[in-house]
Amino acid sequence: MEYSKKYRSIFSPTTAEDRRRNFENYWRFTIRHGGELLEEDKDLTEKRARLRYFKDNPVRSRQPLCEPSAFYRNYKKLIDPLETLDRKTLLLTCIYKFARHEWVGIQAAWDVIPAMAKTKNLTQQISRIHLAEEFCHARLFNEMFRTFHLEAVEWETLGWAQRWFYRFFARLPGELMNAPAFVTELMGLTFYHHLENAFDAILADEPEARERLRELLHEIMVDELAHVGQRRNFIGPIGIRFARLIVRPMYRLFFRDVPESRLLFDLDAMIAEGLAFDYNGVRPALLERSWVPSYCRVG
Repeated sequence: MEYSKKYRSIFSPTTAEDRRRNFENYWRFTIRHGGELLEEDKDLTEKRARLRYFKDNPVRSRQPLCEPSAFYRNYKKLIDPLETLDRKTLLLTCIYKFARHEWVGIQAAWDVIPAMAKTKNLTQQISRIHLAEEFCHARLFNEMFRTFHLEAVEWETLGWAQRWFYRFFARLPGELMNAPAFVTELMGLTFYHHLENAFDAILADEPEARERLRELLHEIMVDELAHVGQRRNFIGPIGIRFARLIVRPMYRLFFRDVPESRLLFDLDAMIAEGLAFDYNGVRPALLERSWVPSYCRVG
């Protein structure tokens, strides 16, 4: 569904001067949007206040999952045959596995990007705030689980090989890292779009819980919309062509490690949406709270 024709493709060409100006513009947006960085807590003042709102105004599903033990048995690693799990359980274990990859990746990057007081340029400052926002997302995902009476979720790390990969990736020079980092953000945004559609299909009998999950997801999506543009802004003309080439293999490789996605989502549709992404299919209310690069705007 398209809401407007106001935007161009995220793969639109841009110049070095365009990107310089957009980094400055993004910085003004992000410090206003997230508030003060609370570095020791990996948090931001505005994000902390928003999380406090959700905690102070809890919503719980009318009924717990039909078999909570099935969630706890499968959320870290799939044990049972997929076909034996009900769709609510599949949905929530899928969310956890996706979010855990994000969490492990940002843990690795946090150790590489300099602390704010030691940053040497604007892009390092932007990246530090970006990572703090991602830690805030893990807290919002945790609220999704609590909405369905799942109070004992643990954020456990991945296996050593995957941890090594994320640490290795975080240390790559920008010329090698920027395109896949951008595609990772794009993949997250398209996943969240399809996840919201899954809320409508799977949680129809839990309207209050569904709307709370949507509210939490929208908090994340506002940030991810901005992150997609911000990561795009690191990439020049050769890099953006490379980024387009790796969309399909990166989506397929990532979701291979989230087996629930096979029963919940159309991966080919997600890939097509990523390749065609231009902001026009995003809810205007989300875009109003987020940030879009100037070269992706029409006029």
